[in-house]
Amino acid sequence: MTAAMNVVMKASVPTDIELVRRLFDGDKEAFAELYRRRHGNVYRFALYMTGRPEIADDVAQETFMALINNRAAFDETKGAVKPFLLGVARNQVLRRLRQDRPMVPVDEHHEEIDRGVAVRGHLSSAMRKEKIDAVRKAVLSLPEHYREVVILCELQEMSYAETAHIMNCAVGTVRSRLHRARAILTEKLETARDESSRSEVVKSKRCFA
Repeated sequence: MTAAMNVVMKASVPTDIELVRRLFDGDKEAFAELYRRRHGNVYRFALYMTGRPEIADDVAQETFMALINNRAAFDETKGAVKPFLLGVARNQVLRRLRQDRPMVPVDEHHEEIDRGVAVRGHLSSAMRKEKIDAVRKAVLSLPEHYREVVILCELQEMSYAETAHIMNCAVGTVRSRLHRARAILTEKLETARDESSRSEVVKSKRCFA
């Protein structure tokens, strides 16, 4: 495929903003395309925050309904569609967390959390070294204000500015929370690795006993 053909194909793919404009004009196909494109981002954010697939499903549905029913809330001059959706999802998640405490992660649904997750930056090396399950549990065990900044910056690949806008805080707050969250995660993963190693040693001794 030539470079010119690639340019033409990319130009023919509507942006998120274009899909939202068409959605607001009543284009159902535009909504379906936007839903397919961004549902995973919203769902995984909610799932990583709560560990509960049923809540993640509800949050995803409520987030897209909010876009449809409250058009005035989205202002394309203030940001992209993905950060807007994640901001709505964050509000829904925090409300559910307040209502449903204590929140207990559901381990049997861990594959739904892991599917399609891209990890970058500081955590990418940890993800290569640790089992995804250990990283998932470590993230879920973080306090909410650290958990959300890790999910937004590391897993959703939001910029510091976008994350600050979503969380309604200063960029400096995002940086400091992320720095602290990374330190906590590193400690948790090291502890989990040590415990796993000790467990394997015990199993080996039993096999040769």
